[in-house]
Amino acid sequence: MRKIAIIGSGGSGKTTLATQLGGTLKLPVYHLDAMYWKPNWIETDRDQWIEIQRRLVKKSNWIIDGNYGGTLDIRLEASDTIIFLDINRYICLFRAVKRTLKHLGKNRTDMGSGCNEKIDFKFIKWIFSYPTKKRPEILEKLSKVENVADVYVFSNKKEIEKFLGSL
Repeated sequence: MRKIAIIGSGGSGKTTLATQLGGTLKLPVYHLDAMYWKPNWIETDRDQWIEIQRRLVKKSNWIIDGNYGGTLDIRLEASDTIIFLDINRYICLFRAVKRTLKHLGKNRTDMGSGCNEKIDFKFIKWIFSYPTKKRPEILEKLSKVENVADVYVFSNKKEIEKFLGSL
């Protein structure tokens, strides 16, 4: 495990797992949200975003936490380990709201500088629709790389803790 991609819905625990794995495996952790969002929630230009990720995956080792479906293949093709947090939408919604309340108006370390914590209907809708809109597409992509990468799909905290305990 030298190049690990962690994907899943908002609130699924990607950042928490990436941080835990980074500490355990002594690998650098990169949070895509912190790289994508410029101050005041300005998006990175698509071509620049692709180039940032291409450079990132060329590094000798990493843990990359984040979705960004339009560039997911870049990370999946470069990963030796892929972890999909397939967590229940209601748990994800609860966690996202809890996180927002905890950090409201503040800048989280896994977010871009100047992007104070917020929650809006669009984000809530994305989390709620993730299992039906995004999950099938992700599972299909994972089936195409499972012969070249170790793929883990976790659906609850107990499975994640068991995995972490095995390292």
